[in-house]
Amino acid sequence: MADDAQDSSAGSGKDDLPDIIDLVMEMGRPAEQKKAPSPPLAGTANGMERLPVHLDALADRARDYVEAASSANTRRAYASDWKHFAAWCRRQHLDALPPEPQVVGLYITACASGAVTGDKKPNSVSTIERRLSSLAWNFAQRGQPLDRKDRHIATVLAGIRNTHAKPPVQKEAILPEDLLIMLETLDRGSLRGLRDRAMLLLGFAGGLRRSEIVGLDVGRDQTKDSSGWIEIFDKGMLVTLRGKTGWREVEIGRGASDATCPVVSMQTWLKLARIGHGPLFRRVTGQGKAVGAERLKDQEVARLVKRAALAAGVRGDLSEGERGQKFSGHALRAGLASSAEVDERYVQKQLGHASAEMTRRYQRRRDRFLVNLTKASGL
Repeated sequence: MADDAQDSSAGSGKDDLPDIIDLVMEMGRPAEQKKAPSPPLAGTANGMERLPVHLDALADRARDYVEAASSANTRRAYASDWKHFAAWCRRQHLDALPPEPQVVGLYITACASGAVTGDKKPNSVSTIERRLSSLAWNFAQRGQPLDRKDRHIATVLAGIRNTHAKPPVQKEAILPEDLLIMLETLDRGSLRGLRDRAMLLLGFAGGLRRSEIVGLDVGRDQTKDSSGWIEIFDKGMLVTLRGKTGWREVEIGRGASDATCPVVSMQTWLKLARIGHGPLFRRVTGQGKAVGAERLKDQEVARLVKRAALAAGVRGDLSEGERGQKFSGHALRAGLASSAEVDERYVQKQLGHASAEMTRRYQRRRDRFLVNLTKASGL
């Protein structure tokens, strides 16, 4: 889009996402010295006074901790949404700072009506809510909090929800019978097939997110970008994960058959791929005969699920294009929630949900028509 290309320089001056180190230095200042970002001064970075040299190492460590407070994907989304808002403000000859509820209300109105950029494509309600959360975060980092309860924002957002909200679009759940057929489409004689088999079984049995699957290491404290590790015991596998709310443990028991057991599949992959340290799932190279050192991207899980589901003919009643849109990495997680015939609290614990209500959102078909109030009422 022309407008987007023109606004690619939105990351300059006061429209920049505050640099992490600037925020760290600001945190160390006395309250009376804190102020809104100002134009850069000669010999300083972004207008901030230079820290004493002997504090550089400490500031670098503080930068690491600030970055660890949110995921890289979250920070990228915050930065993208801020540039989107700042570019719209410039085109309307409005100031992005300080935060003005009326300006923000007009911005989300433009988002809902497709008037932000030249493509005239309205944003969904969920996108608008995400953009608003991003703005609130960005304003807070600048020491200028946004009042989201102000009528210019809250009332407009309520109207947008009432007018444009749609039922949630859920991805199809991969059920056990689907998974068994998908596994048969994989080549058991190749490293890639063994890896993909282990990924599908681990993702399903653990109810894991795609980022959690690829973020695992073989053992504890092995790589900086790890999100957890595995431990294999006689009765199963313990997966320790770092999530948004802290650490949690996921127990994966051994299956009834070695052919469909996630633990056996994992052991086979690690042994034949000769992986004893570092990332669990890696790219297979050299015409499928060698295993690289780098961790797989989480998008690879979504691609694997779609590819295997299409090859297995899952939901063959739909066109190939429709099936491609129905399945994603989340389908494994939804599949476990929908098929495990156990007390709901155990499913909730496995998925790491804070509430049973969130777990129920992942369940497809399991409880549908289980209770028939029509018959119960006497009809």
